[in-house]
Amino acid sequence: MDKQLIRNAYKLYWLENGKAPVSVFSLCKQLDISESAFYEDYSSLEAIEKDIWLSVFQVTLDQLVQDEIYQQYSAQEKLLAFYFLWVQKLKDDRSYFLLQREKFRLPDLYRNKLETFKQAFYAYVRELIKEGYTSNEIKERKYISDQYVHGFWVQALFVLKYWLNDSSANFEMTDAAIEKAVNLSFQLIKSNTLDSLLDFGKFIFTRK
Repeated sequence: MDKQLIRNAYKLYWLENGKAPVSVFSLCKQLDISESAFYEDYSSLEAIEKDIWLSVFQVTLDQLVQDEIYQQYSAQEKLLAFYFLWVQKLKDDRSYFLLQREKFRLPDLYRNKLETFKQAFYAYVRELIKEGYTSNEIKERKYISDQYVHGFWVQALFVLKYWLNDSSANFEMTDAAIEKAVNLSFQLIKSNTLDSLLDFGKFIFTRK
C-alpha cells in the first residue's frame, strides 16, 4: 500500500467529518484494505498525522536541494527559501491544517504531532548553521551555539502559527513575517548584537 494514499485518505476523512477516524478499522474500510496491510506502513493513526507533517517538510527540502540556484545561496538565503516554499506546500492542504489547529491547542499540536518533523528540521538547520560558521554568517559562541537550533525551531513554529492565522491575500503578510524573522535572527547570531547584550547582562549581574 502506498503511504501517500493512506495519508490522503486520512486527510480526506478529516475534511469530510471534521475529526479523525475513530479507529484504524474505519480508515481501512474507507481505503478498502485490511488492517494488516495498514500496519505494514503505519503503527497507528497518530503515526499518520506525524508523517503528514514530515512529508510536507521532506517534499519541500527535496525540491530545494535539486535547485542549482538554491545550492549557491548563503545559509540565510537558504532558510528564507525553505520557509517560502514550505508555506506554499502547506497551502495545498490548508483546510486540513486549519482543522488540526481548531481541534488541538497549539502547544499540544507542537508537542504531539510535530515530533518527527521537528527531528528532521533540526538536522536540516544544523547543516545550515555549519555553513553559516564557514561563511562567517553565524558566529560560534561558547555555551550558546548549541542553542541556535532551538531558536530556529521556535522561529519555524512562529511561521506556522502566523500562516495559520493569516487572512491576507495570497498570505502576503506571512511572506513579510518570514523575511523579517529570518533577517532578525541572522542579525542576532552573526553580528555583535548578541555579544553586546551578553556583555551588558554580565555587567548588570556582576554589579548586583
